[in-house]
Amino acid sequence: MQPTQKHDAAVNGEDAQYQQDHSEDSHPAGARAARLKPGERRVHILQTLAAMLEAPKSEKITTAALAARLGVSEAALYRHFASKAQMFEALIEFIEETFFGLVNQITAKEPNGVLQARAIGLMLLNFSAKNPGMTRVLTGEALVGEHERLAERVTQMLERIEASLKQCLRLGLMEANQKPAEAPVPLPTDYDPAVRASLVISYVLGRWHRYTKSGFARTPGEHADAQLRLILQ
Repeated sequence: MQPTQKHDAAVNGEDAQYQQDHSEDSHPAGARAARLKPGERRVHILQTLAAMLEAPKSEKITTAALAARLGVSEAALYRHFASKAQMFEALIEFIEETFFGLVNQITAKEPNGVLQARAIGLMLLNFSAKNPGMTRVLTGEALVGEHERLAERVTQMLERIEASLKQCLRLGLMEANQKPAEAPVPLPTDYDPAVRASLVISYVLGRWHRYTKSGFARTPGEHADAQLRLILQ
């Protein structure tokens, strides 16, 4: 799991209700270098879950297996998350906050709409390369057999990203139409931002799926810059 400090800040508000319990670890105190605060414990649980999802052979992760990896009891997990579904929800929330935080940075720094969309596409692929376990959440592979609301939330997040791409491409089209000779990215006359945004999402999803199905051997960003140029221009 990548920028853990950001996620820690996002979940700390929920952690106020939890108190550190010295019975939380099922192993002797010496088995762990130091006891974690409640907010840190939640983040550590999510980091471990994401790491387990990085195994090349995808297997359904149980709370018993997660507790064993952490060296705690299952009851200790439930002091921080009411269910495994809540753990996945927290991972999805982290992904969503990261994505839209980066989208906002891209649109603030890059004035051209088409180049904004290309940067967003590359960002989605780079996030996947750095977070293989969370890529399995994004493709839905890790959510098979879990509560259906989790898959629905991922779908909603992707729809929001597609809407952001459309907005970027509409801006790019407006720029190209207003000053064709000065436009940094020339566009064809029949350019449709909605179609191109949909293509970008389909392309990214395909790359994510290939990455997971290859056991994380085929990197999602391979030739991505050139391919996104073809899709967007």
